[in-house]
Amino acid sequence: MSSPQAIAHSFNKILHAPRNTTKARSSTDVEDCLKKLRRLILVDGIPSAADPTLRPRIWKILLRVHDAPSNTFLEYVGRGPCEVREKIRNDTFRTLATDRGFKERVREDMLVRLLDAFVWRSQDRQDCQQLGFTYVQGMNVLAAPFLYTMPSELEAFFCFSKFIEECCPLYVQPTLEGVHRGLKLLDRCLKIVDPELYAYLRSKNLSAEIYAFPSVLTLCACTPPLNQVLQLWDFLLAFGVHLNILCVIAQLLLMRDEVMSSSGPMRLLRTFPPLEALPVIGIAVTLVRDLPPELYDELVKHPYEVRKT
Repeated sequence: MSSPQAIAHSFNKILHAPRNTTKARSSTDVEDCLKKLRRLILVDGIPSAADPTLRPRIWKILLRVHDAPSNTFLEYVGRGPCEVREKIRNDTFRTLATDRGFKERVREDMLVRLLDAFVWRSQDRQDCQQLGFTYVQGMNVLAAPFLYTMPSELEAFFCFSKFIEECCPLYVQPTLEGVHRGLKLLDRCLKIVDPELYAYLRSKNLSAEIYAFPSVLTLCACTPPLNQVLQLWDFLLAFGVHLNILCVIAQLLLMRDEVMSSSGPMRLLRTFPPLEALPVIGIAVTLVRDLPPELYDELVKHPYEVRKT
């Protein structure tokens, strides 16, 4: 097994490769780089302890955030409180409230500032976006990993904005349409991969809407510890946030015996056990093979595809 230093060297080799040539990077070069990064993330994970600069650099590449103009961010911040500031403040103070490391690195005013700026940005971009955005429940938790990971509020803002607008826009609509679609898909997927567990939960009147809402809404960022959440997000940013649905199922399967032997499983499901990213990712990857292609296609598209009415 390679050491964290050796793995970090492999990542850096990929990240630095384009700088060794005078030619501009072609789209083929970029895709080749992304393919190599994704493979390393899946096989070895990002060794952030060996090189703390890796995760923020890789997240920016995966999100295709190439520019972070400071004047744009400062202009939004300079506008002051947005129209939903009170709603933002009702949530920000309790964001990852039990995580001391997060609280030491990310102050509440940083979260408020980023979310205010995002609302201002969305108002300016209404004409060029298919979907509109404002602040909605859960957005504070989705912003938290970016502020924790990125070296600056500026980079966190642009990564968060790109993530929301392109990776999971339906998750942050006022109706939380993508979240509810994800929960229905979770039930359908669980029925296929573990019909016995699905039937037992249904016999207790437990659907994903009841026990999995926080995990789907926040892409598992609500389940500590944060270092495991970040490792899971490495995987989701590399391969798609739709896989979070299978990651929630993976957590269910890891506690399956306890759930099946409990007469009141909701007591267990109210608070999931501490997140363990590697086993969750391992199970999620294997579950992909068990799903019919049509269902998997629905899963892939549910965070962003607007249904035609």
